[in-house]
Amino acid sequence: FTVNGNEAVAVLGANGAGKSTLIKTLIGWQTPTRGRILFNGKDITHLPVWDRTALGLAVVPENGRVFRDLTVTQNLALGAYTEPSRAVIDAQTRQVLELFPVLGERRAQIAKTLSGGEQQMLAIARALMTRPKLLLIDEVSMGLMPILVKKVFEVIGQLRKSGVTILLVEQNAFEALKVVDRGYVLENGKLVLSDTAQALTQNPRVKAAYLGG
Repeated sequence: FTVNGNEAVAVLGANGAGKSTLIKTLIGWQTPTRGRILFNGKDITHLPVWDRTALGLAVVPENGRVFRDLTVTQNLALGAYTEPSRAVIDAQTRQVLELFPVLGERRAQIAKTLSGGEQQMLAIARALMTRPKLLLIDEVSMGLMPILVKKVFEVIGQLRKSGVTILLVEQNAFEALKVVDRGYVLENGKLVLSDTAQALTQNPRVKAAYLGG
């Protein structure tokens, strides 16, 4: 499958379909048994995680995984660990917090005191500190209350409009298809459907399996 620049793509599937394995393989936490991974024309199949990050990949792992005992600002600074310039880090922090005003209001707050939705936003914001060419987001709605799910997907929609290239792996097809351009359906480790978000929303197979109709 492919993800083009300046587009948002969703990979949909039930639990156990292989979605998180896909993300882990793309970022370098797992090695594929076959096939190749090309990023901007470069074969990165066997590159370690840090080299993929240097090339422009960033990941928001399942359940966010923020640094719970650090402040919002400290979490963001750690997201820019490869940047030697303090001035650049400060400028990037200001830019990211413009996308997440609620985090700006809580910049001095310890991460573990944030709500689940705010922690997910912080995980996304931290990944953006690297100014990624491709943002990988793994199961962003997992474990969140419906009202928080809606807020997090609104943020992803804003990122898409701002031109961030996104691969969103998600079982909440209803919300995911609202904020992406295209989508794939993954079943038992295989891609079985591919279409525009609008077409997938109307696809009888997708509606029956993932959209409650």
